[in-house]
Amino acid sequence: MKLLEERILKDGDILGDNILKVDSFLTHQVDYKLMKEIGKVFAQAYQDAGITKVVTIEASGIAPAAYVAEALDVPMIFAKKHKNITMTEGILTAEVYSFTKQVTSTVSIAGKFLSSDDKVLIIDDFLANGQAAKGLIDIINQAGAEVEGVGIVIEKSFQDGRQLLLDQGVRVTSLARIASFDNGQLNFAEADA
Repeated sequence: MKLLEERILKDGDILGDNILKVDSFLTHQVDYKLMKEIGKVFAQAYQDAGITKVVTIEASGIAPAAYVAEALDVPMIFAKKHKNITMTEGILTAEVYSFTKQVTSTVSIAGKFLSSDDKVLIIDDFLANGQAAKGLIDIINQAGAEVEGVGIVIEKSFQDGRQLLLDQGVRVTSLARIASFDNGQLNFAEADA
């Protein structure tokens, strides 16, 4: 997605060897116009998949997932990283390790929001090692629902997340694929949509 790649080049900050900071438009402050376009692109890519739910993980995946759900006209569900006192029964959980935060979280979704009739599109802000998507796939499988694909706003193609998902037979669609960080410069691979 050319618009997204241009925005990454303009406003993204490279930190170290493999961290891209995009807090000015995606992970902290949200550019709703860009998110709306992202939603349309994912909706078009999965328009024939019969998607009934969009699922993400809190927090940075919520904005793009909401716009994808709007474009597909289906509900959006986000996995919570902290169980609250109102989540008392029928909870589906998975362990997810965050390499950025270097912490393992138990993420959960109330089982009443997913059923074996659902065809799910997972949306997330980043794909690096694939642990968040893997955890969401586990939760969706616990519900007996079907994962139709994983939509990623920004993929770090030089890490193994894509292959992890492909090995599970999951379709991956990334809008911006970073091939490498070379001396403070981003190099993009061909995007999926």
